[in-house]
Amino acid sequence: MTWAQAALFSAAIMAIVSIIDSHLTSKRFPSFRAYLLPLGAVHLTYSLVASRVFPVPAGIDSSIIGIAILSSCIRTGAIFIFLHSLRYREVSTVVPVVYTSPVFVGLMAFFLLGEKLSLLQWSAIVVVVSGAVLISAVKGPSRTDIRQPGLALLLLASLLFAVSDVTAKQALGQLGYWHLFWMGAGVMGLAFVVGSLNRKVLVQIRDMERRAHSLRLMALNEVLSPIGIVVSFWALAHGPVSLVSTLVSSRPLFVLFFALVLSRGAPGFLVWEGGRRQLVLKLVATTMIVAGVVAIEVSS
Repeated sequence: MTWAQAALFSAAIMAIVSIIDSHLTSKRFPSFRAYLLPLGAVHLTYSLVASRVFPVPAGIDSSIIGIAILSSCIRTGAIFIFLHSLRYREVSTVVPVVYTSPVFVGLMAFFLLGEKLSLLQWSAIVVVVSGAVLISAVKGPSRTDIRQPGLALLLLASLLFAVSDVTAKQALGQLGYWHLFWMGAGVMGLAFVVGSLNRKVLVQIRDMERRAHSLRLMALNEVLSPIGIVVSFWALAHGPVSLVSTLVSSRPLFVLFFALVLSRGAPGFLVWEGGRRQLVLKLVATTMIVAGVVAIEVSS
């Protein structure tokens, strides 16, 4: 498998994970923290086991370990915003905006590193932002919750993912992708468990309807999730960060395809299904975002 094939495979796997996350947070679990607690426990377990199997080799610079932990902290913040967004917004409107992250990599290089952007790249940025605004304007029957995150919060998650990718690439210069995986799982797991563990949340989980079925679905998702994460880190370790980031950012197209299939085969699985007009707008906006991201990276 090449790094490009691995990045696309990761995008497809993580699209499935995002859809199941959306279903679990919006349909199954009584509160967001009730979802984060078992999720955090699973990833904390992954971290403890993987750290024993893949210990950090002797001689690694402490600064590199610090960068890896920083990357994990930033990614945890992005994942928190992403999962919270899935509770109140449809997955096919959240994922395209969050995965505009390669645009921020280009902008950071321009403003912080003095790199120049071509007219094509600036035009592509305008297209991506326009697509993000368009897909955020797509309305559906149940978009009435005042807590639903706006465009600015989704773009913040995108920025955090971009910074995390850049710092992760730097850490991969000395660490392996398995090291980055268990460090990230440990940081996220610890944060989610500490932030969610209290009596009220435990009672909510105990009293859940169809609890066993929901936890089994979560377990399936958390088998798929590490596969997608590790494969993406493998691709990042073997390929250029810009192109790997671009291919991984094709996840919105996979999400839209899988969501469309589910809307026909399993109505009600997701938060809500829009009509034909909403579908066309999502397709146009998603295509704009992915095409813009690809144009930015191919021309860099």
